[in-house]
Amino acid sequence: AYLTVSIEPLPPVVVGDAVTLKCNFKTDGKMREIVWYRVTDGGTIKQKIFTFDAMFSTNFSHMENYRKREDLVYQSTVRLPEVRISDNGPYECHVGIYDRATREKVVLASGNIFLNVMAPPTSISVLAADTPAPFSRYQAQNFTLVCVVSGGKPAPLVYFKRDGEPIEATPLPEPPAGTGSWAPRNLLHRDLDDTKVPKSLAAEGEVGGGQPLATADPPRGLAAERGPVTETIPETVVSREFPRWVHVAEPIYYFRHTHAPVSDGTVEARATLTWTLNPQIDNEALFSCEVKHPALSMPMQSEVTLVAPKGPKITMTPTRARVGDTVRILVQGFQNEVFPEPLFTWTRVGSRLLDGSAEHDGKELVLERVPAELNGSMYRCTAQNPLGSTDTHTRLIVFENPNIPRGTEDSNGSLTGHCGFRLVLVLTLTVILELT
Repeated sequence: AYLTVSIEPLPPVVVGDAVTLKCNFKTDGKMREIVWYRVTDGGTIKQKIFTFDAMFSTNFSHMENYRKREDLVYQSTVRLPEVRISDNGPYECHVGIYDRATREKVVLASGNIFLNVMAPPTSISVLAADTPAPFSRYQAQNFTLVCVVSGGKPAPLVYFKRDGEPIEATPLPEPPAGTGSWAPRNLLHRDLDDTKVPKSLAAEGEVGGGQPLATADPPRGLAAERGPVTETIPETVVSREFPRWVHVAEPIYYFRHTHAPVSDGTVEARATLTWTLNPQIDNEALFSCEVKHPALSMPMQSEVTLVAPKGPKITMTPTRARVGDTVRILVQGFQNEVFPEPLFTWTRVGSRLLDGSAEHDGKELVLERVPAELNGSMYRCTAQNPLGSTDTHTRLIVFENPNIPRGTEDSNGSLTGHCGFRLVLVLTLTVILELT
């Protein structure tokens, strides 16, 4: 008797699809058994997923459809109704027939197939690296966008766009093995005008003795919307706070793409885009991260617009503060959507803060047990991101507290006066009496 086994190859399948594994075999012998195996752990473990035993006419599988196709040609099929990532891997079909010479001997043949299960990315996000962080207002610095794509298998293709146009970027090498967070260094390739000329002079192209500023072509993707770099820019918080940096060339972008396996069999991909930030042309620029993947019918994308902060909204609780209260001053939002996240700095105009410090970082300023001396104090909150900064002020009004008699609190809001004086007097007399 003869026996041949072959399995039809399958293209990659997507998570959730129904898949049928087909095992074709030809024989003129008497059937003994058909067994399908799922092979795991590099081939060391074979798990039966279907068994057909001709001797007992048993058919054991909740995923099986066995049928005779034509004379001497047979097919055994195993159906996986909803494939998962865990179904990815090799499968084997084993067929056995009785030997014609003796019914006790079985002739075996097998075939194998690899089921490649793909999973589309489940999430994509764009964030700014190392923010919030202070930036120099008078020196160009590198800025990095990070695109994080999770849940895909295989690793997706990730790329960036600016204002809808693909960005041509210079690839960066892989980080050294064993290192943690990594950021490109020394990527400044610009000639800068660092003379801190006022905006009005820079806009007119006059510096000192009337020499015009050098001009340059606008960056890629901005030609339709922007003129040369010496165009007149409206007076905004950006132009007030930052000098006018003049680039003699288009922005040079640097790109790096890495991916790491996740325990569920998918990968997390990270792509970074780094360039020398220019607040004058990068403010309100739209950047998007897009992903192409064989399991997606159309690209996924996430986008952000670089925007300087404008008009912080401040709230104070309690709204009617009394002597001895704890007052909280909080930034609740802005007049616009801000990206990247700002850095907040609090100061007291003309004096130090209640705890004696010159400034405080964070979205909230807490004043513990406010004394009457703080009545009328002005507090300034400065919000800054790499594209610009803005301030807002609020005045603290402190009312009398009927539960605290006037003159019984110190500058820190602690009770003093007659009670404290009596306690000190009693202690002093006690010490004198013991000494005598």
